[in-house]
Amino acid sequence: MSRVTARRPTLRISPTGTVRRPDTLAVEEPLEIRTRGESLAVTMRTPGADIDLVHGFLFSEGIITSAEDIVTARYCAGTDENGQNTYNVLDVQLRNPVPVTPRNFLTNSSCGLCGKTALDEVRTRTRYPLPEGVPLLEVDTLAKLPDELRSRQQVFDATGGLHAAGLFTVDGAALAVREDVGRHNAVDKVIGWALREGRLPAHDLVLMVSGRASFELVQKAVMAGVPVLGAVSAPSSLAVDLAADSGLTLVGFLRGASMNVYSSAERLAL
Repeated sequence: MSRVTARRPTLRISPTGTVRRPDTLAVEEPLEIRTRGESLAVTMRTPGADIDLVHGFLFSEGIITSAEDIVTARYCAGTDENGQNTYNVLDVQLRNPVPVTPRNFLTNSSCGLCGKTALDEVRTRTRYPLPEGVPLLEVDTLAKLPDELRSRQQVFDATGGLHAAGLFTVDGAALAVREDVGRHNAVDKVIGWALREGRLPAHDLVLMVSGRASFELVQKAVMAGVPVLGAVSAPSSLAVDLAADSGLTLVGFLRGASMNVYSSAERLAL
């Protein structure tokens, strides 16, 4: 079994009776990000594309501004009870070292603070203000992105338990799709890919996510200069406020030909 999926025993109950059988599940393991050997952050993620994840996370948090800010990123030695390397600790050497404590991450900076403070935090840290009214995206193209994203969710097909995020061109071509148990991790992975590929700011791309649009997903899109964010499910109120404040086109309940546009509808060609 791969590190992405695992088998666990289960009791299946249905109208036809019960049966005991193994079920395929998405793997969830911690990834500790270290710098100079000291712990910077820990996130629960599905193993895979960890280098992209770290790049995207550190960029979204304003710790790095380019791929060149990471000199090296390598797994630390560490074994489980069977003597196997866990590959769950990445030590990052930064070109410009940062103090590891205390860290005020954007993803949790709103805890205990008002919504205005959270919006101000993003406004002061983003490097890529979004251009007004561009790119122009055909609504018919946007409507196809959920199916395009879903068709590339190979691990979801096996487990039914993963979120996905994808970066698409305005013509609907998929550039990068990543899956993870955490929706924010999936977004960090595609943003990290874009950073390493020299595609930031992503002013000509569309970010599509498989679930809801939370504040932190809008924050990551804004930090990366992504002008359009589409979500299959609902946004939160603070996500809409941040999108409107930043000039990001936020689309929720994107299912088939129907959708709700919550901000900057001028980027969509009806």
